[in-house]
Amino acid sequence: MHLFITTIKKTQKGFLGFINLLADIFVPIIPAIVAAGLLMALHNVLVAPHLFMTASLVAAYPQFKGFAAFINVLANAPFAFLPVLIGFSATKRFGGNPYLGAAMGMMMVSPSLVSGYDVSNAVANHSLGYWHILGMPVAQAGYQGSVIPMLAVAWLLSVIEKQCHKRLPEALDYTFAPLITILLTGILTFMIVGPVMRDVSDGLTNGLLWLYQTSGAFGTGVLGLFYAPLVITGLHQSFPAIETQLIANVKQTGGSFIFPIASVSNIAQGASALAVFFLTKDKQQRGLASSASMSALLGITEPAMFGINLKLKFPFIASMIGSAVASVYLGLTHVLAVSLGSNSVLGFISIATNAIPAFLISMVIAFVVSFSLTYVYGRRQEVSDLLREDDTDAGETVVAD
Repeated sequence: MHLFITTIKKTQKGFLGFINLLADIFVPIIPAIVAAGLLMALHNVLVAPHLFMTASLVAAYPQFKGFAAFINVLANAPFAFLPVLIGFSATKRFGGNPYLGAAMGMMMVSPSLVSGYDVSNAVANHSLGYWHILGMPVAQAGYQGSVIPMLAVAWLLSVIEKQCHKRLPEALDYTFAPLITILLTGILTFMIVGPVMRDVSDGLTNGLLWLYQTSGAFGTGVLGLFYAPLVITGLHQSFPAIETQLIANVKQTGGSFIFPIASVSNIAQGASALAVFFLTKDKQQRGLASSASMSALLGITEPAMFGINLKLKFPFIASMIGSAVASVYLGLTHVLAVSLGSNSVLGFISIATNAIPAFLISMVIAFVVSFSLTYVYGRRQEVSDLLREDDTDAGETVVAD
């Protein structure tokens, strides 16, 4: 039994370590992805018909056509060259030279390769070129917009580079370590690692799409119900990697179903905290509840979650229910995000233009349900006393420790 418990603890530690690893890699590059995503949303606003009028803005006002094309170039570049960003960040996190990681990312999206977005068509049309290396055919396939292949390549490059530094004499290390690292990594990437990880990446993307399309509103409802508890555990930090994969392949996936759910969950937390503001008479708690609720509505839920909702318990449960109801509606109306952004009341900027009205309705649902449940149940409680008792218990626990 002791061995089993020890194994479980090690597994949990390893899994949480992996989540933290992904967070360390993706958090630094999120601003670039957010900027590109919002530019993509702006482009969609300019070219989408039936948004402001029957025709699109570009069709109605041709003078904006050049500007829309310019925005499109800016928006697509970070996704097309995503392996360069990931290569730099991931290699740095794995302890390798980040500039070698970026260089390897550039090689994987070289213009001389078939674009990663067109590989499937090239294979089907028998137009994909091959190198013959050591008697083996190696596909001249690029990795534009890829995530998982570049993560594996960055790890491999870091391992090879460390071995080179360890084994080469100091006089040769500076010159030959980068050469050997890039050459070996490049050969292994295009012969083995890249193709295998491309299949893994495609399998993950297709699996997520299958889960979303199969489970529909039920699946989004379950994720909406448990999103806040996932935030408590920190597991939500793995989502940017998944969302980046979905958004980078937006033509295939349609976008990310996770972002809208995260947004309504945050709004639900803010609504419950705001209900507590109206329930309590304690000035200090009212100040905390008002600031925490505004913070959550703008995407930062920790003050509301840990400062108010979890202390009282019932607001947290009410917000989970509100998030679940809103997420069911998201699933029924097929709301998807075409970019990353703020998981908040401003989240509509990142939503596909045709789904913005449904997303706005889902936000209202999350707010009304969470606020109403918290307020109605809270009327039966003395909220100020509950908060005060919780603070007293916490203080006693600290003293006891």
